[in-house]
Amino acid sequence: QVQLVESGGGLVQPGGSLRLSCAASGFTLDRYVIGWFRQAPGKEREGVSCIASNDGSTYYADSVKGRFTISRDNAKNTVYLQMNSLKPEDTAVYYCAAEPFYGLRCNLLTYDSWGQGTQVTVSS
Repeated sequence: QVQLVESGGGLVQPGGSLRLSCAASGFTLDRYVIGWFRQAPGKEREGVSCIASNDGSTYYADSVKGRFTISRDNAKNTVYLQMNSLKPEDTAVYYCAAEPFYGLRCNLLTYDSWGQGTQVTVSS
């Protein structure tokens, strides 16, 4: 049974940093593409960053390029999202998701396993 558990969210001031973790169980992480998605109040869920199953290549949404970094530790079966220079518009519930796919893609419609989400609030 595929299970994903996010952690690391919280309240942070603009310009601050947070590191989100996505702990996976029930499957081998290196055979899955993993994505971070977010949903702000009143908005649709959107892709933030994804990491390939095979070669570690990555995708970032334009809004987070240069500020967020996705990484994976297959030995710990965990994927991370380091978020720096946070802005109020980054406020959202952040979800990690997994799909058994060889390569990289970041279309939320193709991901079939989701975590419960973790709240990130950027405010002074």
